Amino acid sequence: MFDKLSQIKKLKEMESALSKEEATIEKDGISVTVNGKMEVKKVKLNSEMSLDKQEETVKDCFNQAMRKIQIEAAQKLFQGQ
Repeated sequence: MFDKLSQIKKLKEMESALSKEEATIEKDGISVTVNGKMEVKKVKLNSEMSLDKQEETVKDCFNQAMRKIQIEAAQKLFQGQ
């Protein structure tokens, strides 16, 4: 019973630590920041780019940021064991 409570406490601590992690990807003046909860925290656009190019670049930055934060989360998870 106490072992389960200890595991739950550890998971909550890890969740809290992950929520503070952020990954920012910048490309061609556009940047996207994602946190460890997989939430977009910030998007910066480049008004000098065409709308189509901005859309494509935001999508690429978002996907890269998500992959980066997922890798960081997995590393923290395995380090915590």
